Formats: sequence, structure tokens, C-alpha cells
Amino acid sequence: MRKIDALRAVRTKPELARLLGVRASELTYVLYVLKPPTQYVSFKIPKKSGGDRTIHSPSDRLKVIQSSLSDLLLDCIDDINKSKPGKPHLDRFVKGKKEKLLDSKKKKPLEYVFTPTLSHGFVRNRSIITNAMMHLHKKNVLNVDLQNFFDSFNFGRVRGFFISNRHFQLDPNVATVIAQIACYDNKLPQGSPSSPVITNLITHSLDISLAKLAFEHSCTYSRYADDITFSTREKIFPPQIMSEESGSYTAGSQLTHEITKAGFSLNSKKTRIQYNSSRQDVTGLVANKKPNVKCEYWRTVRSQCHLLFKSGSFVTKINDEEVVGNINELEGRLNFIDQVDYYNRLRQKPALNPEYALSKHAINTRELLSGRETTFSRFLYYRAFYANEKPTILCEGKTDNIYLKSAINMLVSNYPKLAKPKTVTAAYQLLVSFYNYTERTRFLLQLYGGSSYLKSFIESFDAQCRFYKAPKPQHPVIIVLDNDTGFNDINSLLIKKKAEAFGSASGKEGYRTADFIHVVRNLYIVVTPRNAAGTDSAIEDLFTRATLDEQVGGKKFKPANKIDTDTHYGKEIFAKKVVLAKKSSIDFSGFKILLDRIVQCLEHYDKIK
Repeated sequence: MRKIDALRAVRTKPELARLLGVRASELTYVLYVLKPPTQYVSFKIPKKSGGDRTIHSPSDRLKVIQSSLSDLLLDCIDDINKSKPGKPHLDRFVKGKKEKLLDSKKKKPLEYVFTPTLSHGFVRNRSIITNAMMHLHKKNVLNVDLQNFFDSFNFGRVRGFFISNRHFQLDPNVATVIAQIACYDNKLPQGSPSSPVITNLITHSLDISLAKLAFEHSCTYSRYADDITFSTREKIFPPQIMSEESGSYTAGSQLTHEITKAGFSLNSKKTRIQYNSSRQDVTGLVANKKPNVKCEYWRTVRSQCHLLFKSGSFVTKINDEEVVGNINELEGRLNFIDQVDYYNRLRQKPALNPEYALSKHAINTRELLSGRETTFSRFLYYRAFYANEKPTILCEGKTDNIYLKSAINMLVSNYPKLAKPKTVTAAYQLLVSFYNYTERTRFLLQLYGGSSYLKSFIESFDAQCRFYKAPKPQHPVIIVLDNDTGFNDINSLLIKKKAEAFGSASGKEGYRTADFIHVVRNLYIVVTPRNAAGTDSAIEDLFTRATLDEQVGGKKFKPANKIDTDTHYGKEIFAKKVVLAKKSSIDFSGFKILLDRIVQCLEHYDKIK
């Protein structure tokens, strides 16, 4: 059943709770025992334009319910937009298949749906980047702001929308409960995960009206939360929407009428028209020719990275005062810049060779990086492998991460250097971090699972670390590898580098029989122990036969890359449906030798760092 149909069929609180995926008792307890007014913490954050913005952050219990409500409403929007056209509304129109608005005067109306090309804030597959894309290559760009946006949505307005909107038409009692979940102090609070999607639903009628106004005057319209943008290729901005004289702006009567009718007012302090001869700003991005960050923003971030790589810290300005910078905030800024750069990469012509994204072998993607991508790459490397806050473990694949995390969790009392057990007053805490590979880090760092990528990582590790002048690393980086044919090339590299083997290492097989290997700086390697017959081994060999023989859906486990899926299942299912799901009953004693070797790496680096 579609989510919108399921929601419309709800008549009771338990039914709504079930649809939200929460217990009915939990919903009742939060709303009517604890009560929402007691479930918020309020604080202020400075606005870029001056003054403060008050944030009302819900408790974890209420946030879970609000997040579920947000997801449910987003699913409903998807269902509505996929539905067949209903009865046309002559006074409504939306974007057609060719991205052109149809004029209602020509009697070509379409269904009134929640058009995602109009609102870009807190909408699936939309962002400030897609918002800026709407206004590229325009001669004039107008930015206006809705004043006290969230305060404009009171309890009655939220409840009334879900009762009267033709797509929802919810039972009044259900609409009341939704408003109780969403509202605080008789309005939608900033800081709640459900507020943005509800504001988009209610404001969509305004979006339709303003899109029509824009179309009638050869403009493009979009909205991101309370930021509204009109743009045009006309030399003079249409005065019916906004006129300017000597730096003073006057809203056209039609724009004022639509804004007022929807229950809002314009913030005159944030109204401005930007011309293509200067920088055109759309929700914080430059939108002249392509979406981009402001040059001064990038210069500040680049300078902070330079200081970080050189000294191990950097400064930032808060209220015109220099304070020690927060590395998490710096990573957030770099991620934001990279999102923009990645979006533009996807649009580049000719397109990036797909070989770089699909290859199983290490390819030198560093040659393709732009200056900003190079800086981000160095930051990621610095944080994960040079200034790592915990010992970092790299495995050959994501399933190995699951095996080792589960083993540490179940053997925690034997390995105080790897984790802290759960107690009455404290939660379980992992004292090492496992590196997670992504498609983006494969491109930026030339690092992914598999021995080919890890060989390249080992080979370049010393050279990469020489770039940084910050204090030496405090924690080791430990690579865990299968002791099979995939280790051959790495073994040859270690011989070439004269890496130091510890333990029962001897002869040509030295690295294969070592307890652990110190390669260079803070880089270590641990390989799985050889089998009893001295043959190749993999990490799966550390499980007992009983665990390896576990069947899933009548199929047997086979660790090979190519399997007959009719009779066997692979590593991912084994990791999730056997190891992770049944870890409390699995014998992990075979992993002790591997965990002991990881601990030896920690102890060795503590002596030499």
C-alpha cells in the first residue's frame, strides 16, 4: 500500500504509531506524559546577517518520532508525485515534462502536485546546489526573504493543512496528533527534523502562485526554505515583481499580494537584485556560470588547512576574535566545497572516464585532482592516518570490518586496549577506528578495499606523510591482510622496503609468518596466521566450522568471489546475517591470535613514537 493511502486510512494513535514505526506506548508517553514542552532545549546561534537565531532542539526520544514523521511525509510526497493526474485545477499549473510552465490562460492545466523543481530545501535529491542551478546564466537575479518564516506556521495552520489539503484529508484526530508531534510553543520549531518538510507542504501553494507570476514575466522561480529567488535573462528586472531605484527596492503589487495572501511578509533588509556583471549569489553559492563557493570562503578554508598541516592546529574567527579552530567544522566546510566540486564533475564534458570509478585495481587518480580536491585529499589523509585520534585499522573489505568489530565486542574483557566494556554508567566504547571505503575516497585518496589498492597505499605512505610538518602521529595505522596469493605483491614490496618483521619470522616466508610487521613511521601490517599445514589463509578461516556451516535460506556459505547464487551465499550475507546477527552465540576464540597481533602493534608504537 502507498504511504499516502495508509496515512489517510489511519484513525487512531496506535495506528499512526505503527505507521511511524514507533511503539504506541512510546508515542503516548512522549506526547501526553512527558509532554512536548518539556522535551526541548533552546539555544541561540549567530546569524550571518547579524543577530541571533533561536534553535529549539528536541530530546532524543521526541527526535526519533519527528524523524519518522519526516520520512513518512517525504514518502507521501513521492507517492503523490507518482500518482496519475486527477481532476485538473484551472487556477494551478506546474512544470511539465519539458521543464516549461504551462500557462493556465491557455487552458492547459496539469495536476497540482508537489513539484520538486520549485522547492529545493529539505527535499529528496534537492539541495542548495540544485537551487543555484535553476538560475545560471541569467542577467538579473533577485533574492528575497520571508520574514519570521518558521514562526508563521502555528499549531492550527499545521493541523488545518492535513485536514483540508486534498491530497491528505486526514482524520481530524490524526491531524491533531501530527501537529502535537511537530509543534512547540504553538509553532514549528527550528531544530526539529519534521519542521522543514511540513513547511514545504504548506508553502507549496505559494510556490505555485509565485512560479506562475515568474512565468508570466519571463522569470525562473525557486525557493530554499525562507529564501526566494527569481531570475531572468531580460535586461531590466520586471517591475511587476521588483523594482529598484537608487539602491531602494519596491516589491510589485502582484508579488506583495501573493506573499501576504499566503500569510507571510517580506524581509526588506535581505532584498537585492544582482547583475551578471557582478557576482550573483543564490543561497550562499555563486551562480553566474556554474554553482560554486565564494572565493573568499575557499581562501579561508585553504589557509586553515595549510596551518593545520604545518603546525597541527589552526585558528578561526568568532565575533571578530581569533580562537582555536575545530577540526570537525573544518571537515564540514571541506565536505561542502567537495559536494559542489563533485556535482560539477558529474556535469563536465567530456565525462570522467568511468574506468576510474569501476576499476578493481589501483589507478593513479591523484593526477586528475583539481587544486581544491588535492587539498581535501590531503586533509582526509592527515585526519585518518597522520593525526588519527585512535589507532586506525584498514581491512581488505567491509566484511572484514564486521568480523573484527564483532570479535572485539564479544572478547572485550580480554582486550582493554581495543575497547571498553559496557557498564552500568557507561556504554560500550571501541578504542580503535575502522576505515570505511567510499567511492569518493577511492577517487580522492586512491584507496579502496583489495590488495592492489592497499599495496599502492603502503608504497606511497612515507612520501605522503613527508608532506606534513605537524607533530608526529600519536597512533598507529594497522593494515589487516589475508595470508594468501593476494599478499604476494605486498610481500615483494616489503622485502624491497626492508620492513621490520617481529615474531616467528624467518627466511623468504618471514613476512608471512611474522606476528606483525613495522613498515615505516606509524604504519603496520598484520596478516592472518598460516593454516596448520602451513598453507594460505583468509580471515574467514578464524571462524569455527560450525559458524562457517551456518545456512541462510537453505544456502551454504562460500567465500569465493564467484559463486552459484542458487546454492551458495557470499561474504556480505555471511557478515550481516550470520556474524552480526548471531555474534552473541558465535565462538570468536580463533580471532584471539589476530587481535593479539593488533595489540602488539599498539604496544610497539607506544615505545617508538
